[in-house]
Amino acid sequence: MEENFFGENTEVQALAQKLQKVKENIGQLVFGQEEAIDLLLVGLLCNGHILLEGVPGIAKTLLAKLFAKSLHIDFARIQFTPDLMPSDVLGTSIFNPKTLDFEYRKGPVFSNFILIDEINRSPAKTQAALFELMEERQITMDGHTYHMAKPFMVVATQNPVEQEGTYRLPEAQMDRFMLKVLLSYPLPEDEERMLHHFMNKSLASEIELLSPVLDAAEVGALQEIVQQIKVEPALMHYIVELTQATRKHRHIQLGVSPRGALALMHAAKAFAALQERDFVIPDDIKAMSTSTWSHRMLLTPDAEIEGITTVAVLHELFDTIETPR
Repeated sequence: MEENFFGENTEVQALAQKLQKVKENIGQLVFGQEEAIDLLLVGLLCNGHILLEGVPGIAKTLLAKLFAKSLHIDFARIQFTPDLMPSDVLGTSIFNPKTLDFEYRKGPVFSNFILIDEINRSPAKTQAALFELMEERQITMDGHTYHMAKPFMVVATQNPVEQEGTYRLPEAQMDRFMLKVLLSYPLPEDEERMLHHFMNKSLASEIELLSPVLDAAEVGALQEIVQQIKVEPALMHYIVELTQATRKHRHIQLGVSPRGALALMHAAKAFAALQERDFVIPDDIKAMSTSTWSHRMLLTPDAEIEGITTVAVLHELFDTIETPR
């Protein structure tokens, strides 16, 4: 990485400037969700998948669509429904009478950016079809392996599980999402800005006017820059201590996996880059912990009855485990 005379990393600064354009692009039509946009950028920089959760009408799908439209890459949207089959997602082999052979017809997942809308509307067999795709970025069909193009990112939306007609995502799939982003209601001033903006405009026409600001090559270059962000050994040890503590905590039935430890380290690196730093500090780890780990930890039944949350457990761990200096 290049540094100027003042010790500032010019590559990281350029990265932050390019990502600021993406944020501004999305911010034209989505109001009051700056933190969610930052987390989407973290996922993009880490080549990780993201789960967006929130009540209906809070702009989960819109946010994902605008994010994809800000990138000059292939985009596909899949609406998950209770009758959706794995072949509707991955594709299927069809017999060709001319060649007297079976041909693989690729499904909609063969794209760079996949938006899965309401992922928890489909049953386990369709959700399980995503396991290999999300982890290894490939599909094995009839003995042949098909690799996804780069970059490849899955952004899924879901309504809270207590909503009618939904299925709980299995732990194995939750662990494949690098980040879980909880969208909340906007502040009154942001909601008022939204009303003023769309008073004489339609959302559909405004989306059409949006132009991409990053292409696939630029995304790949930004991901390479993030890979070079420094993480001191003491901070790696800190992440391991936190990971181990989740597996021993009295309120946690299922702790954070090794995949989760890696996810937190990479997310902290991307977050540091967004702050125009080429090194990670403890605050980066703390800032990314909730979005990276809360969906990976399974509470004990007693803890759920008591109303304890995974976020509360994480705060307790940060209070008890010494922060590196």
